[in-house]
Amino acid sequence: MLRILGIDPGTGIVGFGCIEADNRTLKLVDAGVIRTPAGEADATRLSTIYEEVSRLITEYQPEWFSIERLFFARNVTTAMTVSQSRGVLLLAASQANLKIAEYTPLQIKMALTGYGRADKKQMQEMVRILLNLQQIPKPDDAADALAAAITHAQFVT
Repeated sequence: MLRILGIDPGTGIVGFGCIEADNRTLKLVDAGVIRTPAGEADATRLSTIYEEVSRLITEYQPEWFSIERLFFARNVTTAMTVSQSRGVLLLAASQANLKIAEYTPLQIKMALTGYGRADKKQMQEMVRILLNLQQIPKPDDAADALAAAITHAQFVT
């Protein structure tokens, strides 16, 4: 049984999703979000993200850390803050000696739906189906993190 922690990076909200994969069988372990207040200093927000993802790594003991790669952003400021968040997330994974996999949104969409321009609803429905869940995981950031984990499971199982 392989345990994968998927991450949807952000600054205000970081999605996480932990799954177990075994011979193409997928099982949800947990999913949710790490939130940081908008008014806090960037350094404080990044520290919170680092501490919380480190806690998740300790709690769930994954072998792999699968994170969405920043593909592009319309807003340079948003791209910078998300990049900073990715940096502390990758640092936490590296310090925990996890194997790290990075996937673009296109790669994740292709892995889950076979279509690189799949919309958010299609992606969320595939996450629900592949994990055999009654409902689509909420919030969206958690579903996106699970999609990153599922993508990696398809490459290693």
